[in-house]
Amino acid sequence: MSSLRELLSVLPGFGREAVAHWWMQRLTAAALLPLSVWFVFSIAMLGDASHEAVVSWLKTPSATVLMGVFIVMTFYHTKLGIQVIIEDYVGGWLQAASMVLLNVVCILFAVAGILALLKIAL
Repeated sequence: MSSLRELLSVLPGFGREAVAHWWMQRLTAAALLPLSVWFVFSIAMLGDASHEAVVSWLKTPSATVLMGVFIVMTFYHTKLGIQVIIEDYVGGWLQAASMVLLNVVCILFAVAGILALLKIAL
């Protein structure tokens, strides 16, 4: 008798790729929890800080690294979540086009965020 895993592996969306996708969504969510707390706490501590104070904060190595990881994780987690919605509710050529658009938009926004951060930090 076959195991449940073997039975499910023949169905679309139940293969190893789906399990890896599921785990990556959970891992990015777990990483975003402390990063979000750090970000909100940091912004709250800046309060009514001037532009120069925010820039000098972002220039610190710890803030630069954490903000970079926060940006990358946010857009990767977003991509994973929207990908599931597209796979579940969009079909045919529109699904393929939506996936390409999703990847392009998430990559462009992540790169723009990292470049902006580097421009401030360097």
